[in-house]
Amino acid sequence: MHILEVKNVKKVYTTRFGGNHVQALSDVSFGVEKGEYVAIMGESGSGKTTLLNILAALDKPTAGEVLLNGRSIVSIPQREIAAFRRDNLGFVFQDFNLLDTFSIRDNIFLPLVLANTDLQEMERRLKPVACRLGIEPILSKYPYEVSGGEKQRTAIARALIIEPQLVLADEPTGALDSRSTDSLLRLFREINGEGQTILMVTHSTKAASFARRVLFIKDGEIFHQLYKGSSSEEEMYQKIADTLTMIATGGGRRG
Repeated sequence: MHILEVKNVKKVYTTRFGGNHVQALSDVSFGVEKGEYVAIMGESGSGKTTLLNILAALDKPTAGEVLLNGRSIVSIPQREIAAFRRDNLGFVFQDFNLLDTFSIRDNIFLPLVLANTDLQEMERRLKPVACRLGIEPILSKYPYEVSGGEKQRTAIARALIIEPQLVLADEPTGALDSRSTDSLLRLFREINGEGQTILMVTHSTKAASFARRVLFIKDGEIFHQLYKGSSSEEEMYQKIADTLTMIATGGGRRG
């Protein structure tokens, strides 16, 4: 069952004075099954950030359709967009997007506060998430008092506490050292193993090697995809590296 369907999505930007048109996405179509873990890769300017913004309902396509559990994201009225994102999408960003004036606990609670969730319900949701992510000891601290890895775990907790249909991760390992990166990737794999659907945009071959499927974007289109299957992370890493080399050297489209 597809939880996310992207159908013939195009995005054209018009320059300030309308003289030039830049086509960021040409014709993108793919689906994500419930419980899948998908990575999106591509060179700078390939259109992957534009695609992520559309999937996050932060931007609208020029043409095409995006469905989340059968509901069109594109046609949601502007006044309802913020509530839709808050109720359905969990976000994990490279730079964490935490508020330094809020404690770790309050940063995690923020989307629930915005949704007018009862405090008792917020505490009920927090306990298993904080325990799962190993951040119970730092809940009373502030972001500037914890490590980068702990900040990212806080961001993941904030994403998961809303019990989202889909987690969107934008370069989630980009600001982490190698040890924290390894820990985060194992955590994503475990969370996905428990049934959470994850879609990640990344430049990191290592990060993508943990996904079950990798989509490669080139010139605004889906150029190729790899399925992990029974491959190890090391084997998947090599397959991804080979594909990126092929794309960078101008190789032809692969099935």
